[in-house]
Amino acid sequence: MALPSILLIDDEEIMRDVISTLLEREGYRVFTAATGDDGLKSLELEPVDLVVLDLMLPGKSGLDTLKEMLETDSDLVVIMISAYASIENAVQATKLGAFDFVTKPFKNEELLHIVKNGITRRSLVTENRQLKRNFAKRFAFQNLIGKSDPMQRVFDLIRHVGPSRSTILIQGESGTGKELAAKAIHNCSTRNEKAFVALKSGSIPNDLQESELFGYVKGAFTGAVSSKKGLFEIADGGTVFLDEVGNLSGETQAKLLRVIQEREFRRVGGLENIHVDVRIIAATNVDLKASVESGNFRDDLYYRLNVITLPLPPLRERKDDVPLLATHFIKQFCEAEGRPVCSLDQEALKVLMEYDWPGNVRELENTIERAVVLAGGDELLVQSLFPREILESSSVNLSRLRLGDNGSSLKDLVLEFERNLILAALKKTDWNQKRAAELLGVNATTLNEKLKRLKITIP
Repeated sequence: MALPSILLIDDEEIMRDVISTLLEREGYRVFTAATGDDGLKSLELEPVDLVVLDLMLPGKSGLDTLKEMLETDSDLVVIMISAYASIENAVQATKLGAFDFVTKPFKNEELLHIVKNGITRRSLVTENRQLKRNFAKRFAFQNLIGKSDPMQRVFDLIRHVGPSRSTILIQGESGTGKELAAKAIHNCSTRNEKAFVALKSGSIPNDLQESELFGYVKGAFTGAVSSKKGLFEIADGGTVFLDEVGNLSGETQAKLLRVIQEREFRRVGGLENIHVDVRIIAATNVDLKASVESGNFRDDLYYRLNVITLPLPPLRERKDDVPLLATHFIKQFCEAEGRPVCSLDQEALKVLMEYDWPGNVRELENTIERAVVLAGGDELLVQSLFPREILESSSVNLSRLRLGDNGSSLKDLVLEFERNLILAALKKTDWNQKRAAELLGVNATTLNEKLKRLKITIP
């Protein structure tokens, strides 16, 4: 177990020698510095458990040094010492966050007792913080559910990138759980005790986006009767989640770029630069690269956001997770209704497994909620409780493959099914051949050949 470490900052060499010898005899590792700036540099190289800091220092004062230290590490235990003690100095140091204030000359036993208490406090704070982090990590994926291989890859990536400071871009269709993934990243990070705030860009008008993100000062516009903090100020030390980031206006994109580059911004109508430490997680359900090429999204912002990409698979690509998700939602909604947990009929489960879920997990959640409510007091959820489009659109529905009066060859039926499948993919992607090919799991050349063979024309 590592010995507790202490940084002693005092401009008097004799005092440094005396206190260092005293502390080292008690088993502490001691580092020394003669000025506030040297002490701050020492902390950057070697973090410590406690600081003994002289109030009167040449150059940067002890109080200014204290303030900078606690801005870097708010849990750092700092004991102020001074031969020029006053109630005013002690009160000011305490307000800034000092643990205690000792007057020179002091008794050795007095200083050692205060140091011991300070080390104990540091240990308890560190232990408590670690427990909170472990708890957050343990429940990081509480609502992001999946046992399939695609979701296991998602979980592995979140665990890997969570502790970093990097900006994350989450890509996925609507309803795949992008905000849940963002919260999981936040919970796996060292920022998990700070705020997680989200801006849903698609639901906020362009002229309100800036004030939501950056806040505004009193009188900035009609109705601004008082100043208001924006999401970046609220999330200082934590995480800002920008959902549907492709919908941000050009002006907001420019200001966001500045925040990422400079870590500062101005409130709407304000003149003061406000510095913040936030992690940005963005999400999109559109091809941002295509938006850049079309001129609708800034290329410099795109590359700033696209540091690490987290792709979320659509539900149709992880059908193994449907039973697990359905069970989770059944339990959730039954408990909300104050009734015993229902079970899912096997035929109903088969329908859920065959459906392609264009609305992804959100659509499945709504389907289960509807079924639980309509089931009333029944303990079994059956397929008749599902919406008509799910019952009629299962990916494997033999009743829709009808033979003609004279019969149809297997080849004709397969070609018809293939044609309908390709048409469905093209319509879903607004007739974008590249995206349709990706949806079908074939390369663009193969799809183009099938379009010619099946005589499908692109409008």
